[in-house]
Amino acid sequence: MSNKKKVCMVVQDPMVKGGIAAVVNGYRGSELEKDFKITYVESYKDGGKLTKLFKSVCGYIHFMKVLLINKPDLVHIHSSFGPSFYRKLPFIYLANWTKKPIINHIHGAEFDSFYVNASDKKKKLIKRIYNKCSILIALSDEWKERLKLIVPERNINVIENYSIIHDDAFECKIERGSHKQVLFLGEIGKRKGCYDIPSVVEKVVSAVPEVKFILGGSGDIEQIKTILREKGVEQNVLFPGWVRGSDKDRLLRESDIFFLPSYNEGMPMSILDAMGYGLPVVSTNVGAIQKIVQNGKNGYTCVPGDTEGFANSIIEMLNTKNKLRAFSIGSYEIVSQKYSLETHLKLIEELYTKIGR
Repeated sequence: MSNKKKVCMVVQDPMVKGGIAAVVNGYRGSELEKDFKITYVESYKDGGKLTKLFKSVCGYIHFMKVLLINKPDLVHIHSSFGPSFYRKLPFIYLANWTKKPIINHIHGAEFDSFYVNASDKKKKLIKRIYNKCSILIALSDEWKERLKLIVPERNINVIENYSIIHDDAFECKIERGSHKQVLFLGEIGKRKGCYDIPSVVEKVVSAVPEVKFILGGSGDIEQIKTILREKGVEQNVLFPGWVRGSDKDRLLRESDIFFLPSYNEGMPMSILDAMGYGLPVVSTNVGAIQKIVQNGKNGYTCVPGDTEGFANSIIEMLNTKNKLRAFSIGSYEIVSQKYSLETHLKLIEELYTKIGR
């Protein structure tokens, strides 16, 4: 009979677009599954309202079966703000009712709209729910400070996101010259700063006419295309849709710079993914981005909406081969030293060992 500690992990469908699924997909088949008996309960799937509702109901039923039959030692819930918070309420209530320790892994990005600017009624609900959890996992020290408004500091553990390191891609990248290709991966919309991208493209094209911007993702594609056409730079931007697997791998290998002009973030998996390929980064100074994108070492951060700053940073790197190479080395060093999957899993395992029976 196995004496491994049993963990029920509430997750998204593996094919969901976004950072939470990306984090959890790294757990599947990892050392975590060898050291602990993990049961995954999927609670969310991309699609229409009926698809999402059906997935949630199936998730609640599966979760109740796991609690009553498998009797896990602890529950690890991956959650965000907005609708995700409300979808996770039944899981937290059920786990609390069965007296299971709860780890709530917080991946949300828009804290002000979720809590700071919320009504008193919503704030009370958030406090009540989060204080039913044994531990909240924050993605950075900055996010720990925010979560301290809701729960005691002793109930917050900082475990940062991770990067999968691709040594061969990095070595190839520092040996070749620039392809003049800038890559964005994510939801194409306002929060990710995508409506600022056409102005950035226009400025970069004036200095580097052969530049290509690849916007891989789904969302407001037609709206962004319209702005690009108005500026006369649509020929410099490609929209391959949401990319996964070999297509994503190819784009990360081919590109010179990763660009994420977000207005709100935690610790973006997209940036960490790119750094694992040795990509320099241009992004914003929000959330925990400045911990992984260090000005002058592996890229630049700007204030959200600073299209001039974004453009100048991209132009400087594309036109300076030595800087592009140095920043590539910088990205690789940062993730290798502190943000490997192995380091992340070690912290998760330490938390699992500490909590539960």
